[in-house]
Amino acid sequence: MKRLFMLTLTATTLFISCKKDKENENGGIFKGPEVQLHGGKAWTWIHLNKNGNPLRLAVVINDAALNSLPAGINDHDNHGDHDHSNMDNNRILKFHPKGAIVPFNHVGLGWNPTGHEPEPIYGKPHFDFHFYMTTPEAVAAIPPYEVDSSKFKKWPGPDYFPPTYFNPGGGVPQMGAHWLDVTSGEFNGQAFSQTFIYGSYDGKVTFYEPMITLDFLKTNSNFERAIPQPSKVQKSGWYPSKLRVVNHDELTEIILDAFVYRMQS
Repeated sequence: MKRLFMLTLTATTLFISCKKDKENENGGIFKGPEVQLHGGKAWTWIHLNKNGNPLRLAVVINDAALNSLPAGINDHDNHGDHDHSNMDNNRILKFHPKGAIVPFNHVGLGWNPTGHEPEPIYGKPHFDFHFYMTTPEAVAAIPPYEVDSSKFKKWPGPDYFPPTYFNPGGGVPQMGAHWLDVTSGEFNGQAFSQTFIYGSYDGKVTFYEPMITLDFLKTNSNFERAIPQPSKVQKSGWYPSKLRVVNHDELTEIILDAFVYRMQS
């Protein structure tokens, strides 16, 4: 009887161990490759549950990077707009292969030491965090608006943007058209600190963009807000419904959180 009990216990232990290994294989936090950002590092991570579904997706910047960012003049001061050809202040952040579960392909991280147009609104030093749904090659191929505006003007239907969003016109090379939230603080008598932007190009929603000042990142250790939602999405998949900013252990994390599965419509 004792031998039978021990065999049963061993089999049960093996079953639990195998199950846990399977859960660990599917779920957990998976870190993307690190990139150099001035005197520090930046990277991404994705947190999956035991079923392999996304819980949250983050960009991480360590304090060594945040504390070594250059001041000075942006390239866009000479070009009248954003300019992501200045690779000193721009990085492509890739995801761990497990990140293929989300609709995003990569992150375009951009540091703007003197802000960008329109200067009275967005002239503060800030980061652009473009969570792109297209490849880096497709993003790099987007021409200046003045060269070819046709695909900038080809907008998705209004249901693919939150109802409070508007397009101010124009477009940015190597990005696309930007859609802004009329209810955001910077349009309602407040100084710009953080906002959430949608992007489009050639009839498709192509990026989600938290845009956040350096001062806000350094002075908010635990911030959370809802991400405005469209009534429809163009592609079935997992979409974030919250944005968080968290500071801990000499790291700043910009987190897309509370993913919800949505069907294409």
